[in-house]
Amino acid sequence: NGDLQSCVLFLEKHLYNGPISWSTFQYMVSAVQYGGKITDSLDVRLFRTYTEEWLTERTCEENYSYNPDEPIFKIPNDFRYNVPSCTEHADYRKYIEQFPEIDSPEIFGLHPNADLTFRVKEATSLFQTLGETQPKGSGGDEGVSREDVVYEKTTELLGRLPDDYVEDEYKVKIKKLGGMTVPMNIFLYQEIQRLQQVIGKVRFTLQQLQLAINGEVVMTGELQDILDSIFDAKVPHTWENTLTGDEFSWRLPTLGLWFSSLLNRDEQYRSWLEKGRPKSFWLTGFFNPNGCLTAMKQEVTRKHKSQKWALDDVVYHTEVTNFERVEQIKAPPAEGIYIHGLFLDGAAWSRQSGTLVESQPKLLFVPAPVLYVTGNAKKDEDRARKEMFGPIGPYECPVYKYPSRTDRYFIFYANLKCTPEKYPNKWTLRGVALLCNT
Repeated sequence: NGDLQSCVLFLEKHLYNGPISWSTFQYMVSAVQYGGKITDSLDVRLFRTYTEEWLTERTCEENYSYNPDEPIFKIPNDFRYNVPSCTEHADYRKYIEQFPEIDSPEIFGLHPNADLTFRVKEATSLFQTLGETQPKGSGGDEGVSREDVVYEKTTELLGRLPDDYVEDEYKVKIKKLGGMTVPMNIFLYQEIQRLQQVIGKVRFTLQQLQLAINGEVVMTGELQDILDSIFDAKVPHTWENTLTGDEFSWRLPTLGLWFSSLLNRDEQYRSWLEKGRPKSFWLTGFFNPNGCLTAMKQEVTRKHKSQKWALDDVVYHTEVTNFERVEQIKAPPAEGIYIHGLFLDGAAWSRQSGTLVESQPKLLFVPAPVLYVTGNAKKDEDRARKEMFGPIGPYECPVYKYPSRTDRYFIFYANLKCTPEKYPNKWTLRGVALLCNT
């Protein structure tokens, strides 16, 4: 309330000292009073967008309404959100009492699917809590014990687990690809090292768990937790996290999805080692996707050595291709890389118009087309943006590793084309993002 009071006092002084400078008022609210306490850069951008859209002279017009011009879903009770001009206190109370019990997300600039996302998260959390409170009995269906079920599952997982990576062998293969002087090869080497740690950890714990079930070693608390997780088809905590809680592998909701991701990652690395650099990179399958893009940027900078490009002056240049599937790609780009495996959250992509469009109701995520990402000098990129996106500019879409939108999982910005009717601020309010995992 202190921030709100400060903003009201600032506006009040403006009212009594001539015409309002809306740009100054927007800055004071978004960057000083409230924004001064916001640390996430994308939260700062969102708050700035709130002020640009709603703290304007237009909102003071008598017929102004916060309702969208063309709502996707019907607003509850056909209520009209506006600022009433009343003279009596009772009239304001009467207006407030007419508010719907549940506000439509569209009032805040969100898509109606945002309400569905919220409810799915609530239901998932409820069932997760119920599952955790269930007794851990020793019996299963048809008299089969939990231990027998888990032993059979561990045998299956061990049979599907990829072979260990031998450092001497993959170093020789990387040398054939150009050696450790190539930035992308250094990135591949680091990724394989991390994947081997995961494979080694999984193999060791599964073997120890089988020994513990057979009574050959002590069933420790850690092994018991792994047994319970596998029985519930969940990912064991130690497979995803280090002892300090940092990310050890990757985070997915079920054991099946997690193990499938392990196999797909292994396939991408081994194919890279055996057949050379892929035509398109599955960005989701990297421990450090930022490292992949940085290595690419280093290679592009070296190619432009004659133009005296400096790595610090090179920025990302992104384009949405017409490729919807990796199989359609015949050859890698001459410069930069193709990336695939991303999902659009909060919007959809129109292949016909090549622009962002509204999501279909009840369809929370849609696969994004293959993206072309390369490096470009800042001056050249500014010129290219004007040519590609015109005066309204692109929507700078954040790309995240996980749905949890924090700086920790932020990767980079991808420029997506908009229409004049649905300009970038509209998609900022929609919370549109590209996700590696949903």
